[in-house]
Amino acid sequence: MQPKVKKTWKQVDGVLLLDKPIGMTSNDALQKARRLFSAAKGGHTGTLDPLATGLLPLCFGEATKFSADLLDADKAYEAVLKLGVTTDSGDAEGAITATAEVNVDAARIADVLPRFTGAIQQIPPMHSALKRDGRPLYELARQGIEVEREARAVTIHAIECLSFSGDALTLRVACSKGTYIRVLAADIGQALGCGAHLTALRRTVVGDLTLDRAVTLAELTEIDEAGRGQWLLPVDALLQSLPMVTLEGVEANRFQHGNPVALSAGMAGKIRVYAEERLIGVGEPGHGGLLWPKRLVQLAS
Repeated sequence: MQPKVKKTWKQVDGVLLLDKPIGMTSNDALQKARRLFSAAKGGHTGTLDPLATGLLPLCFGEATKFSADLLDADKAYEAVLKLGVTTDSGDAEGAITATAEVNVDAARIADVLPRFTGAIQQIPPMHSALKRDGRPLYELARQGIEVEREARAVTIHAIECLSFSGDALTLRVACSKGTYIRVLAADIGQALGCGAHLTALRRTVVGDLTLDRAVTLAELTEIDEAGRGQWLLPVDALLQSLPMVTLEGVEANRFQHGNPVALSAGMAGKIRVYAEERLIGVGEPGHGGLLWPKRLVQLAS
């Protein structure tokens, strides 16, 4: 029996757009990808349910400093609804609570969907990771306990019907952070008068990042470790929506050492900062009308 070879970890800096498979948690997907890259440090930008597939941006090394920035980003999904069947969880994992005949046509769907665009109120499902007195709601739901939840505001930027046949309805949804597509599916089913639940969900967009640039774990496994690097985006891939400034000489050195520098007129909010073409951090306007460092990066040379 050969001795087990100890894993060697290394500094890997960058962003991986992963096409997460069904049935895997976001953390399991992260750890598998991290091992494939031998990355010493990794994180994800917000969970994707095990039953969902699609875009899961992963951060390695210095990119993890900016992973939280995508938590507030808008998302887009393709969702498949089964009409005529309602479940207690809003998806296919839940117990069926009601069934109804489906007397719905395309015109009816076209009439109902616009009601769910714009700012709407959603009541978070019991089968969710939200906590009550320190316990996730899904734990209470598994014990048959239901507690009152406050509705919260989310924004549905657009809903498009991609296909409709029999009791299967496929939608494309662009929405704000915190939107529960399971709840949206159930609410649309109720508005149609037959009930519905979510049977499949695929995330296609997170902020400015899109699924068409993603890679699967199976594809990464077939490539050697050196070749996998082609799938890594630079650390600033998460920051492309921010305005940028480029510093030189003394100012670049000051900023890299945590000191404020002069700020161009009219700039506001978070700003990505470069020394020549290399990202050195993110700053914000602050005291004295200067640009103050908020997060600095130390990329491997």
